[in-house]
Amino acid sequence: MARYSGIEDIDLAKFIDHALLTPFATPEQVVHCCGEAERFNFPAVCVYPTHVKQAAELLHNRPTAVCTVIGFPSGATTSAVKLYEAQEATEHGATELDVVINLGWLRSGRTDELHRELAEISDATGQTVKAILEMSLLTETEKRLAAEICMDAGVAYLKTNTGWTGGATVEDVKLLYELTRDRLGIKASGGIRTAGQAAELILAGATRLGTSRGPELVRQFEQLGEPEFEA
Repeated sequence: MARYSGIEDIDLAKFIDHALLTPFATPEQVVHCCGEAERFNFPAVCVYPTHVKQAAELLHNRPTAVCTVIGFPSGATTSAVKLYEAQEATEHGATELDVVINLGWLRSGRTDELHRELAEISDATGQTVKAILEMSLLTETEKRLAAEICMDAGVAYLKTNTGWTGGATVEDVKLLYELTRDRLGIKASGGIRTAGQAAELILAGATRLGTSRGPELVRQFEQLGEPEFEA
């Protein structure tokens, strides 16, 4: 058993980006995802670009934002393609853009190009950009460098992972919190399967949680009763 001081003050639903990022997602699943997000008052749904227009229509005049992924999951598409993808998604109703950074550029020292790509997307769309760092693949030095470049480029959030190559860790969230000093949001994403994990990530500094298990996690969290449970 583990005690988490302060979890009684957490409204878990307010942290959830409700994700539907299976390649086999159907229009019916988009309807279901958006319905759950509205019912639980999640701040956003996160869908593939091909589903943005439908999600935006379903959530029109609702408080839940429509988020989509750009350059997902590798980040290795060209800057021009990423920019077009982001602009088209914005035109279709997305107000939050989770952009995978180009890890090859990061590792090979092409930091100016990495910075320019993110800055162009932020400036051209005027939307909330969350830079996906894919931290499970990076060294400590690369994590710090990537975070600094993204912050300087004007993104609104740093996101830990796509969920395709690894999951969010408390250590990575703490590192991002140390680096951002509350200047940016932190989205922990990938492998969040229990209410205990969710609580740990929030207490470490996460301001959003990317997960397809939002309703399940909220129900788990509500059933805990006392702020003592298995991690």
